[in-house]
Amino acid sequence: MSEPPTAEQFLLGTEDVKPQFPLDPQLYQPQPQAPQEQHTMPQQQQQSPFDVQYALLSTNPHDPAAWRKLINIAEGTGEIDKIRAAYDALLRQYPNTSSAQIAYITHFLNDPTTFTEAEDLFKKFLRTSPSVDLWGFYLTYVRRLNSGTSTSTRDTVRKSYEFALNHVGQDKDSGEIWNDYIQFLKAGEVHTSTWEEQQKMDALRKVYHRAVQIPLENVEKLWAELESFETNLNRITAKKFMADLSPAHMQARTVLRQLNNHLGFLYPEGTTEKNRDRGAEGFYLPGLPTFDGAERMLIGKWKGYLKWEEGNPLEIEEKDRTTLITRVQGVYRKAMVRMRYYTEIWFMAYIWTCGQGLDANPGSFLLTFAYAEAQESKKELTDVHGTFEKFLSALRANLEQVEAANASSVPRDAHLVNGGAQQDKDKGKDGENKSDSSSSDADEKEKKSTELAELRTEYGLAWIMYMRFGRRAEGVKSSRAIFGKARKDKWTPWEVYEAAALMEYHCSDDKQVASRIFEKGMDFYADEIEFVLRYLGFLISINDENNARALFERVINSFPADKARPLWERWARYEYQYGDLEASQKLEKRIAEVYPSDPPIKLFAQRHIYLGTDAIAARDLGVAMARKSSSQSSVAASNQGGAARSDTQANMNAAAAVKRPPSPDYPTRKRDESRGGEYSQGHKRMRGMSPPRGDRDRDRWDGPGAGGRRRYSPPPPPPVWEREERERGRGGGGPPPRAGEREEEKPRIPAIPAVISNFIGSLPPPSQFDGPVFRTEDLMNLFRNAVIPSSNRSKSPPPPPAHRGGGGRPPPDYSPYTGPSGGGRSGGRRY
Repeated sequence: MSEPPTAEQFLLGTEDVKPQFPLDPQLYQPQPQAPQEQHTMPQQQQQSPFDVQYALLSTNPHDPAAWRKLINIAEGTGEIDKIRAAYDALLRQYPNTSSAQIAYITHFLNDPTTFTEAEDLFKKFLRTSPSVDLWGFYLTYVRRLNSGTSTSTRDTVRKSYEFALNHVGQDKDSGEIWNDYIQFLKAGEVHTSTWEEQQKMDALRKVYHRAVQIPLENVEKLWAELESFETNLNRITAKKFMADLSPAHMQARTVLRQLNNHLGFLYPEGTTEKNRDRGAEGFYLPGLPTFDGAERMLIGKWKGYLKWEEGNPLEIEEKDRTTLITRVQGVYRKAMVRMRYYTEIWFMAYIWTCGQGLDANPGSFLLTFAYAEAQESKKELTDVHGTFEKFLSALRANLEQVEAANASSVPRDAHLVNGGAQQDKDKGKDGENKSDSSSSDADEKEKKSTELAELRTEYGLAWIMYMRFGRRAEGVKSSRAIFGKARKDKWTPWEVYEAAALMEYHCSDDKQVASRIFEKGMDFYADEIEFVLRYLGFLISINDENNARALFERVINSFPADKARPLWERWARYEYQYGDLEASQKLEKRIAEVYPSDPPIKLFAQRHIYLGTDAIAARDLGVAMARKSSSQSSVAASNQGGAARSDTQANMNAAAAVKRPPSPDYPTRKRDESRGGEYSQGHKRMRGMSPPRGDRDRDRWDGPGAGGRRRYSPPPPPPVWEREERERGRGGGGPPPRAGEREEEKPRIPAIPAVISNFIGSLPPPSQFDGPVFRTEDLMNLFRNAVIPSSNRSKSPPPPPAHRGGGGRPPPDYSPYTGPSGGGRSGGRRY
């Protein structure tokens, strides 16, 4: 019996070695495409559930649950043609899904007559697979076919292990493959020759030395085995070998801990591809991104992990750069399986994966532009044209799809509207319901038209980038040819015409050609105010006053007043700066007729503005004075607040030093609830607008009226308003409270500055916080009982410890800071 080829001969197809078992050696040679009839569905009188599901996925291929259902249906039929068609379609949509690949190959390993097809699938999948599971499955198959003990058979298995480890040996999950390889080498035949035995020991030592420098899950176990192996051979050389390897091994163990921290979030429990016993339900198939908070956090984690891997945490030397490249490529390939539809990850990987991301995201601007620039840098200009043409076709198909959806969607059926109108007419509500219906339809129509306009503008951006490439790589003639194609496209927006005109003006110094392009655009976009403004600005910039004036007079009456204001203002700026006084006054009169509500002083002031400097408004209308007064009042309010805090600090310290009788619970609680609770916003309002402090100041700060009695501070005496309520409750008379006091008791809504509001709005949601969580009540208690020494007053004694009677939550595991002379605690601050 002849011997099988090695793994490299199996995968690479070495010509000088004849294959000895049924494997096609030409794996990397171009293979003819399989005939399409094997993917066509059997013609039947009535569509089966498999045919229905297959057709459904052809229109919506981004539904993971539907793909799993298709696989389950195909495997339930037991028909190999349907199984083959289902898995081929699935792996075209989700390549390198190792669990699906292994399940697919398994169907052809039960019968030796189908081994050839299994081997074809191995050749197809192993070329780019980063999966340790798939490579381990392949090694199991190789050992199954090479179970003999002859030298050539063992050499085939050995080379298969080497080839697999060269591809996935840097993966932390490849520890089992390393261990199996070591056990395979140990189980080799016993050699009678000392030289042959030494060769075996050297081969085993070399594998051990490679493995213990990689952050594998079982790296510590392999290190212990290596130490035992070296000690049994020679204690003296063992110390030398272990000392030389120790730094690299310790680095690998450190990196393993960091790697587990990264991957623990990226591969949550239950989302790995090791659930083969669950069948299709165990396939990890990513869905389209929604970019919610959790997904944005996931993207950030992946980016951080990939950057960390690129940073060479193992400190691999330059001479072993191939190892680093293999490791990073494997990491990115695994990322592409998990994050297939996130173009930002593909952009990071395009240096390592070339244009593979465009297969998954054909409409990605990011990947298309990056890949086109990479091709241009390599002078592959024909390929760049193909990339842009393919990209424009994808965008064009999307535009047509959205247009068709907008045309076919009817917010309300006619019979429902008419029937509802008739019914409401009987009730006397016909006009109101018609108004609601038309308003809803108008809003929906406006939303869809806005979406289509945005897609069209983005489509124009692709044409503009295409023209830029043609101009810089092949000259102006190429950019003109591309613009000629764009002119024939019905989806081309006005931005393409402007970009082409400015390119002619700046790159060819040809004003006439640029003006003709703008004029050609006016045939299609004369109703686009932005395009007219750009054209007018261009004519002004090249000092073509006659044509600029003619353009303005030609188009100004074609726009309604609410849309024409930018045109009036643009032409007015030109007249004010470079025209004579009579022309400026005439134009100002025309503007006043179109916009009669504008004050005359505004029109006059606009004639005397330059680069945003409006001295009339700042000096004569008092804007500068008002701004200065506002800033001064803000500073005064801040200083007043600081003085208030300084005065009240002494009152609080004195109150903390004196133990007072508690006030009744009910009135206090009622008063506190009326003010919004212990942590309400009323405590944070600005004090700058508060009335002057008099005799009531001490009552407000010492009593509960300013925000409720603090939980752990000594209970204060009843305040004035509480004593008055008691007197009224006992029937006692007394004057009613003054108006100022009633206003003071009303809770005020705090005014948050716009800057702070914008800052708060930019903060991430609380669900993204993954740090330690403190008990708010204990933290506030710490702040309440803190005694901060004053710079100009004598230090107050610390407050007595609060006595908490039975029940309630146990005290926290840290104590509040009790001041520098503190409270009988020897440890100072405790956190």
